[in-house]
Amino acid sequence: MNEHRHEFSLVLMCRILKVARAGFYQWLHQPISERAKEDARLVEAIRHSYSASGGVYGANRVFGDLREAGETCGRNRVARLMQVNKIKAVRGYKAPRRIAGRPSIIAPNRLNREFTVDAPDQAWVTDTTYIRTWQGWLYLAVVVDLFARKVVSWSIKPTLSRELAIDALLMAVWRRKPKKPVLVHSDQGSQYGSDDWRRFCKVNNIEPSMSRRGNCWDNAVAESFFSSLKKERIRKRIYKTRDLARADIFDYIEVFYNRTRRHSHLGGVSPEAFERASA
Repeated sequence: MNEHRHEFSLVLMCRILKVARAGFYQWLHQPISERAKEDARLVEAIRHSYSASGGVYGANRVFGDLREAGETCGRNRVARLMQVNKIKAVRGYKAPRRIAGRPSIIAPNRLNREFTVDAPDQAWVTDTTYIRTWQGWLYLAVVVDLFARKVVSWSIKPTLSRELAIDALLMAVWRRKPKKPVLVHSDQGSQYGSDDWRRFCKVNNIEPSMSRRGNCWDNAVAESFFSSLKKERIRKRIYKTRDLARADIFDYIEVFYNRTRRHSHLGGVSPEAFERASA
């Protein structure tokens, strides 16, 4: 009689849980180990970090999030769980081909690839890129402070003009209010060689520096930011409208990249966190 009751209880439990009897019996005889339970919990935490990054974090940055949240798991365990559960960061673009190039006749390469500085507002790098929308092109200019790799300013317009670059630099001066001369490094684009650009730099105590022609490595930090933007957010898509593109770029720079995204050059913290810790 007791055996029949036990069997009836098991059948009822299977129906309530909506699981197969064979699987339920197997679970009864081989319950989930504590290690497997902990793995399942960690996978949920990993998915949360991965989703919060927009799907751009790999194992190292996810590990940083977990450690900051108080987890004591190892980096290799995080990498293994991500691999087993097919949680992958988006892949990068191919590195550009290295070209020597000619020096600028307008401004020398004063930065000379010295991308590490010991204080904010000593050296900025600036560059422009394009974004595709169904309403036409958008052009984005950014200014990045080399100290914390923070995008201190940016400008976005439907035309590639001198005003695009100058507006971005004006925003940097207005936001940062540097008390000492700042070195600003760019490529040899026409907007950076214009009379307006040079006058603006002179009036605002900014010292221009220029890459060799066609040599992206001379401005590698700005190139790296655009690479991250394109692989982590734009992902080769075409925005429906310019307004949608502007809103998404704003969110990436001001909300994600500066405040949240872990930067390998900064020891795995965000630009704003690094800057605050160094103040």
